[in-house]
Amino acid sequence: MTTSRQKFKRVTIADVAREAGLSPTTVSHSLNGIGQVDPKTRQHVKDVAARLKYRPSVRAQRLRTGRSNAIALLSSMPSAVSAGASQLGFFTELAMGSARTALLRGYVLLLAPPVDQCNPLALLDMDGAILLEPTQADPIARELDERGIRYVTIGANPGPLDIDLHHDRAADLLLRHLLDVGAQSIGLILGSNGRASQEAFRARYLALAQERAFTPIVQEAPEEEGEKAGYDAARQLLRQHPGLDALCVPIDTFASGVAQAALDAGRPIGPNLRLVTRYDGLRARTCQPPLTAVDLHLDAISAAAVDLLLQTLDGRSLQPAIVPPPTLIIRASSLG
Repeated sequence: MTTSRQKFKRVTIADVAREAGLSPTTVSHSLNGIGQVDPKTRQHVKDVAARLKYRPSVRAQRLRTGRSNAIALLSSMPSAVSAGASQLGFFTELAMGSARTALLRGYVLLLAPPVDQCNPLALLDMDGAILLEPTQADPIARELDERGIRYVTIGANPGPLDIDLHHDRAADLLLRHLLDVGAQSIGLILGSNGRASQEAFRARYLALAQERAFTPIVQEAPEEEGEKAGYDAARQLLRQHPGLDALCVPIDTFASGVAQAALDAGRPIGPNLRLVTRYDGLRARTCQPPLTAVDLHLDAISAAAVDLLLQTLDGRSLQPAIVPPPTLIIRASSLG
């Protein structure tokens, strides 16, 4: 059986003007709330437009205003870290929250997931961007600057155009929890790309090591290799430091690899080796055992990022973003 869709002619400003007995200019001014139009005439135009089921042309609006009413969420994080095989990770959760807030503010969100060897900026028509956890010399940030595209960041170094992910507090929550439950030899596995979150965890870890008088054990791993990088780093640490009784692994992709490495080494997570990670995402919740993690309140973070970006695009005074601080979620992986 075959079906065909009935084709309808798009209702235009000219159609509304003809039906209302007015000029296209008067109709346009009435529908867009501009110009000197008598209120009764304006309402008459709106009634006619509604009866004809007129829908404004987004393309025409863009040509008139010079704006796309689109913003993008970008990140230079390798896909192995930001999304992974499930495609349900840190980047994806932020994208959903950002898209919802953007739509309520009259914008659409362009999602440009990290893809190796691809430059998304060459393909996107956008008014501004949100850049997630850039590196110190982030290539996307550099190109946004070169193209004159305004943007805000999430989780970069604190500043008026950054939404703070409270890296120091997240690190303290996880590390002090491990110490509170009795861990005596804590290792730290970080990404090697120099993002602000990783450097904050390093700084807080070293400060606590000095404060609590334990020997710091830090291992870096390449983000591009995802779970394998975490697995390899954990295997190396467990061989070199058999007395390790806890690992703090901020990148949840690495933490999944660490859990498997510990199991393969006869050091199952929980009973024999405590493990904590930063992002309370799908990996943390479905790991066996589930991982102690931090609720970063990404819904509030994404909404704040969209609002901050739109303030900059509209030329408004920047209002400080108020987001809840991270909170610790304790699970079996750290209870021993």
